[in-house]
Formats: sequence, C-alpha cells, structure tokens
Amino acid sequence: MRRTPRTSPRSRLVPLLGLLAALLLPLALASAPRASAVPAADPVRVMPLGDSITGSPGCWRAVLWNRLISSGYTDIDFVGTLPPQGCGQAHDGDNEGHGGELVTQVADRNLLPGRLAATDPDIVVMHFGTNDVWSGIAPDRILAAYTELVGQMRAADPDMRILVAQLIPMNPGSCAACAQRVVDLNARIPAWARATSTDRSPVVVVDQWTGFSTAGDTYDGVHPNASGDAKIAARWFPALAAVLDAGVPQDPGDPGDPGDPAACTARFRAVSAWQGGYQGEVTVTNTSASAAAGWTATVAPAGGARLTQVWNGTLGTAAEGKVTVSNADWNGALAPGASATFGFVADAPATAGPPAATVTCTVRTP
Repeated sequence: MRRTPRTSPRSRLVPLLGLLAALLLPLALASAPRASAVPAADPVRVMPLGDSITGSPGCWRAVLWNRLISSGYTDIDFVGTLPPQGCGQAHDGDNEGHGGELVTQVADRNLLPGRLAATDPDIVVMHFGTNDVWSGIAPDRILAAYTELVGQMRAADPDMRILVAQLIPMNPGSCAACAQRVVDLNARIPAWARATSTDRSPVVVVDQWTGFSTAGDTYDGVHPNASGDAKIAARWFPALAAVLDAGVPQDPGDPGDPGDPAACTARFRAVSAWQGGYQGEVTVTNTSASAAAGWTATVAPAGGARLTQVWNGTLGTAAEGKVTVSNADWNGALAPGASATFGFVADAPATAGPPAATVTCTVRTP
C-alpha cells in the first residue's frame, strides 16, 4: 500500500500567509498616504542684451554659461529671440545680441518690449552702445536710451535685476575718435546707474573696460577674440553670481496685474534747433494696466542747456541742472497705455552740441 506523504505544518502555513497577504494588500494600498509632487522652482531667466559683441557669435556667453554650470548654478536659462551662433562648445545660446543695432535705435523704435514679452527674463545682462559710440552719438543721448530701456524692463517685470557694462575699449582703424568716446561714455555710466537703480530693481555696473586690450583681446579693434571672451565672462561672472545668490522673486505676477502700481516711460524728441537753443518735447506713457491720476517727468538737458518755457505741463525745479515738469490740470489722468506730451524751449550754449536730454518719469495712482 502506497503511503500518502504527510504535510508539514510549515508547508500548510505558506499558502495561508500568501492568501492573507493578497487580501490585505489592497487595503494597505488604499490606506497608504500618497506622496505629493512638489513643483520645482522655475529656472532663473537671464537675457544677454546688446549688439554683435553679445550676439555674433558672442562666445563670451558660452564661456560664462559653462563657468556658471561648473560652479553649481545649474538652475538658469539664458533667453532671447535669437538662437545660438556657434562658438564650438555646448551652452545655452539663446540671446538678444543683434549685430549692428544701436541702443538709441532700439529705444526710439520701441523694439525691446516685444522681445521682453517673448522671453520673460528675470535678469538682463547688457553690453550695449558700441555702434552708437562709433556713430558719434553723444553720451547724454545714449544714457537716455539706457533709461528708456530700463523703464521698459521694469514695465515687463517690476523686480528686474539689471547688469550694465562699462563698454570694452574699441580702436578700429576707421574711427580714430572711438577710443576716447568709449572713455567718455563709460565715465558717465556709474552716476547714471546710481540715479536709476532702485531697491526693488537694482542696476549694477560691471567694469568691462579695465584690463581689456584692443590689441590683444580683439581681432579687429572692436570684437573680442578668445582672450577677450574669457575676460568678458570673468567680469560678468561674479556680478551675475551675486545676483543669483541673492535670489530673484519667483512669479512676481504679470505686469499690470490688478493692484500693481502704475509705471511709466518718458521719451525725449528734438523738434527743431537754432543757434543758442532748441525746441523739444517729452512723451510720458503709462506702461502698466493700472490707471494713473497724474505724472511728473524729470528732464536733464545735455551740454548746459536750460529750459525756459514749457507748455502742456507745469515747470518745477530739481537739483543738479535738472527740472521737473508735472501734468497740467487736463492731461494728468492716463489710462493704461495712454500717453501725454509736453513741449519746451531750452537755451543752450554754442558749444552744447546736438539737442539731447535724459528724461525719466513717475506716475501717481488714483
């Protein structure tokens, strides 16, 4: 007779345990807390802004990018409407360096707002004005364009961080006066930055001129070679790293959100000129989505000029050769996007040069 094998207690226990686990598993999964996904902060968006020195191909951007990444600043995004333009090394090449552009033209043609809207930067790194210097445009007019651009940056983001370069030297064979013109502009930039900077949107000057040689660091007296790219990146790096270390506000709200204070830009235009004076006008524009109840423009005429007559506004006084012009009774209220223009006559010394003025503005909310 065949003997039936005996089943050990252990062998009977294993199926029971498996059955018990199968019954309890759905309950355990149902009662287990779900892990919540914490969204990561958006990368900090940095716009390199300028002309061919920044964009064509602007290889200092590649050097700077790779130094930032190797130093641990990995949560960054270089932005711009222009694509990478070579340089032979991997990097985030998006930029806003348009070859041949003048900063005064960008301001006069209102080109920057669309580029800002398309790229939404948190920080702007700006080396801009070389073509203006080459064209013999006066520092006052260049700085007025800087002011215009800064106003547009703050209209796009009231917390914009702005790094502005004192330009690298230039000494092209076809422009004997260019070397001194760069010196003259660079000497004015620190004072302009101090007057323009705010706690909420600081303007930081980065000295790109000192220690830079047109003979050794450019290939044509203007555009940097590999040595120049390394020097430019080395000057940008500590300033940009300091801004990144301090942090930039995340999602400050779209410009013009309800409750945002109204912001404005001011634009100067010379209407006519004669020996000893000129006629000018200033247009103040409300650049936010909040209504403005009134406005005040500050005008700093170049070359010792002095405002003697104003219409469509109320003339006041300010320090250091500046004047203020406030709205008249009938043109102070500005809807979002609306503008008001006032005109003036200025006396000017015979040595003053072409009419130019630096203009800024503030607006009052209802």
